[in-house]
Amino acid sequence: MPNYDYECLECEKRFEVFQSMNDAKLTDCPEDVCGGKVKRLLGTGGGIIFKGSGFYQTDYRSASYQKGAKAEKSESKSESKKSEPAAAKPSGDSAK
Repeated sequence: MPNYDYECLECEKRFEVFQSMNDAKLTDCPEDVCGGKVKRLLGTGGGIIFKGSGFYQTDYRSASYQKGAKAEKSESKSESKKSEPAAAKPSGDSAK
């Protein structure tokens, strides 16, 4: 059940009411002295807060998919090590 913000048009008091979406809007100020009409304010709603390292599509993949992805990753690492060029050796004859 959401919270709704209201403002009195007479005394300009703002207040918050916890009510169901199916409940009727409030029409009268809750202040006994005032009794003026109220209007419901537009709210931005509750923000979503994500905590932790994050939420990724791969977090919920099947175990077989995760094993395949891990194997593919290790294969690509071993291939990249093989394809690295060897460091050039300086020759002693370059000064001649």
